[in-house]
Amino acid sequence: MRLSIHGGIGEKGRTCVGVEHGGARLLLDVGVDTSARGTAYYPAITRAELERIDAIIVTHAHEDHVAALGWCLANGFSGRILMTAESAAEADATLAAYATPKERDLARQAPVEIVAPGADFAIGSIAIRTGRSGHVVGGIWSHLSAGGRSLSYCGDVVPASPVFAMDALPPCDLLLVDASYGPDRIPAAERGAAIKRWLADHPQGAVLPTPLSGRSVELIGLIDTPIAIHPAMREALAQQISAAAWLKPGAADILSARFAEALLWEEGQALPRAALLVDDGMGLAGPSKAALAQAHRERHPVLLTGGIPKGSPADLMLAAGEAEWLRFPTHPTLPENVTLASASGADRIIAHSCDAATAAMLAADIPKLVIGLTPGDTIEI
Repeated sequence: MRLSIHGGIGEKGRTCVGVEHGGARLLLDVGVDTSARGTAYYPAITRAELERIDAIIVTHAHEDHVAALGWCLANGFSGRILMTAESAAEADATLAAYATPKERDLARQAPVEIVAPGADFAIGSIAIRTGRSGHVVGGIWSHLSAGGRSLSYCGDVVPASPVFAMDALPPCDLLLVDASYGPDRIPAAERGAAIKRWLADHPQGAVLPTPLSGRSVELIGLIDTPIAIHPAMREALAQQISAAAWLKPGAADILSARFAEALLWEEGQALPRAALLVDDGMGLAGPSKAALAQAHRERHPVLLTGGIPKGSPADLMLAAGEAEWLRFPTHPTLPENVTLASASGADRIIAHSCDAATAAMLAADIPKLVIGLTPGDTIEI
């Protein structure tokens, strides 16, 4: 097999990896880089290459993994599109925020083949297995094998999520780990406790911009002070909370009880005395855009808990001291990635979803990590 890097390795965002064997060609994820401008926003792949791609597998519906789907269709891709039913249901909302109207329309019209985690399938000579990633409802990792060799692509995973279930990755020759958190060693429990203390210290409430899928549900399970959401989030959150097959045992009951108590807030209303969860993109899109603008005007507390796109409203507020940041664990810490790498048996490891400098920092703890890779590079497996 040959692996081609089109984005998300040696950089953060626009995650996109190509795999080829015996004439079969596929892409794992097609994301955008919300911090970039111009062509760097999309995967580094040509029209000629897109025309030869047989299939795209989307691991989940966050913008750095799916928002370039319509762009691929507009630039030569005409193959199969595969993702879980839950990701397919959420993808349009992501494209509405991060794709052009034309790209969104193309993606909406394209047929999607539904992938069930744990069910094996193939694209040409490449055999594929998937499993639950622990990151979001509908999120999967992918294991590909052909010609006696194999690779595992984590996508985004959370080995220790208190809410979402993650299936064990099979052994492989090459492992692509989710290195979004780089050298972070702080355990999830410690991060969660810090967020709870911060919210308790801000009884006047706070704005928490957060992706609609994944972290919003985890925060609902974590926070024990009053919660508020935007009405547009209600249906999607209810669907995630009811998706028991993707959750850890007992999580659905806890989430349902907390969700039933959530207040509703929308634009034009006073910010509530509650932890206001609003999606998406740290003020770049969705109800978080209005909520952060109002918090800025009124000097209302803001707590950031995830990745912050450069130049986003949240990024500017953080730089100005108008927001605070406590990372909530929705990606693996370094010790978790060390464990994943060891358990895989892989003789080579690649870090995705981080820049080159961050990847180089991990090499001391993950000796088999291949560093110095950037979009445009290829690797034989």
